[in-house]
Amino acid sequence: MGRKSKYDNSTVSTSEIFRAGMYLRLSREDGDKMESDSIASQRAIIEKFIQTHDNIILAETYIDDGFTGTNFNRPDFKRMEQDWENKQINCIIVKDLSRFGRDYIDMGNYLERVFPTLDIRFIAINDGYDNYNQQDNDTLMVPVKNVFNGYYAKDIQKKVNSSLNQKRQEGLFLGSFTTYGYKRDTQDKHKLVIDEYPASIVRRIFNEYNQGKGQIAIAKALNDENILCPSAYKSSKGLKYKNCNKLNDTSYWTYATVHRILLNQMYIGDMVQGKTHRKIMKGKATMNDKKDWVIVKGTHEPIIDKDLWESVQRQFTVDTRQDIIDGMQNNVHIFAGLIVCADCKRAMSKNKTNKTFYYVCSSNKRYGKCTRHAIKYDVIYNIVLEDLNKCIENIKDLQHSIESNRPIIKQNNDSIMLALKHAKSELAKVQRLKKGLYEDYKAELLTQEEYLSYRDDYTTKEKAFLQEVETLEAKSNQTPESIFENSRWIAELLKYKKITKLDRDIVLKMVDSIEVSENNVINITYNFSDELDSILNSKFQIK
Repeated sequence: MGRKSKYDNSTVSTSEIFRAGMYLRLSREDGDKMESDSIASQRAIIEKFIQTHDNIILAETYIDDGFTGTNFNRPDFKRMEQDWENKQINCIIVKDLSRFGRDYIDMGNYLERVFPTLDIRFIAINDGYDNYNQQDNDTLMVPVKNVFNGYYAKDIQKKVNSSLNQKRQEGLFLGSFTTYGYKRDTQDKHKLVIDEYPASIVRRIFNEYNQGKGQIAIAKALNDENILCPSAYKSSKGLKYKNCNKLNDTSYWTYATVHRILLNQMYIGDMVQGKTHRKIMKGKATMNDKKDWVIVKGTHEPIIDKDLWESVQRQFTVDTRQDIIDGMQNNVHIFAGLIVCADCKRAMSKNKTNKTFYYVCSSNKRYGKCTRHAIKYDVIYNIVLEDLNKCIENIKDLQHSIESNRPIIKQNNDSIMLALKHAKSELAKVQRLKKGLYEDYKAELLTQEEYLSYRDDYTTKEKAFLQEVETLEAKSNQTPESIFENSRWIAELLKYKKITKLDRDIVLKMVDSIEVSENNVINITYNFSDELDSILNSKFQIK
């Protein structure tokens, strides 16, 4: 017997037997309630329904526990779909429409096209829907219910996202898996504590890279020592971790793995979350702009210190490609990525003739553009070494001069503070008089002409005193002593009596860039150039 039209008012013939598939689904993510929507509750309702209908027999049960209804990518739904296509079932029974799905577009496709085409009976018990026995008005309500179910799921997801975002803003860890080098605090799953073994590997990676070792070389050394990569380490701990960034069956260190670790701000104690988002529920995650990441500083113990972090990040802004010297890999030149052509601003390329190393403009070498700007490595080395030592000597000379002339400096500082105090007092006085002008004008103690004249006069004086206060405060904050006390770079330079040999660590700490002109004139920009200029400026000289 053929199927009846779903718009037919008659009942289903009892002579037709339906092989039913019972479909059960539950997802807390969709806001499903524990009691009324539980798998057991759904099963009981459907079994009772089948018992009261002699023409329906239960052929198979399909359960998707923990799968959202916002899409149909569910394992047992797929199995059920295959069974109805193979005609093993010709009836589907659910507790209500929301158990079948919450996406109203796909729901409509199944109810209006797929099931009528394949002659499949669909029953949603609590919604009173049976496509073999529907009134017109009931049929019109189904799309409305599907839309409601879809929006209900979206509303739940919106509330969940809002709650999660609030927790992110508070610096609570929400990830399924912790960052390599950390583990969950046993007392609080939203807190991170250091996992010492992988943390030691993280420290090694940062230190070796900072000392000039390339990322490929670091990965190769870790693999040679049979050190587990992050994904393999997590698997060894019994975690069902899957790294979507790597190829199938790869369980070794790669350039990309090392690179991600070196860029991960989590290692200085900052919580970094919200890197990705989904435009639709359960859709593909896409990367957010870094400005939209949720970063909360100081939420957990750092694995590396900020000085090392900053040094490594700065190296990523320059070309620190791995050099090959005398056929030996893993030896990065101490000036790698810092030497540039003064004219075209491209990096200088290192070359070797016999046993002599020298640099030439890479634009000239590769493309025949610009000029060679050729300069020997030894020349740059000696100039940088000599200039750094001159900087140290100049700072030490000024430090000695300050100590020798401390009474005079104190007198100068006292004069500045006295002048600042007077200027602030005069400023306050002018502002007070200016404020009282309008009250006098309202009380008719001043004419409008007098009020405007006095106001302009006080405004001019106010601007002059504000400028004087700003200038004197700048002088009081820029005394030689304050520069010495507050400058991290000056303190770093003063650690050395004299630098006898340059290494990669010293160069990276001190040098920002080295520009080479065609006539071999070298311009060195230090990381401390601005502070050095300030303390050596003439306004700090002892007179």
